[in-house]
Amino acid sequence: MSFISYYFHWSEEEVLKLEHVSRRRWCSEISRINQNLNPSKEEGKEKSILDMKPLGRA
Repeated sequence: MSFISYYFHWSEEEVLKLEHVSRRRWCSEISRINQNLNPSKEEGKEKSILDMKPLGRA
């Protein structure tokens, strides 16, 4: 949720009103825009936030 809030400056309440599918779609769109604007020199593109794996909890 903070990913969407950060890029779109939406409140927590606004993001929580979205369906889960809509939140994932917005994350994909934001990631796609970031990949196009800031391609990584190594692989040609940065990783999408949806491609990242969660850190293990201690």
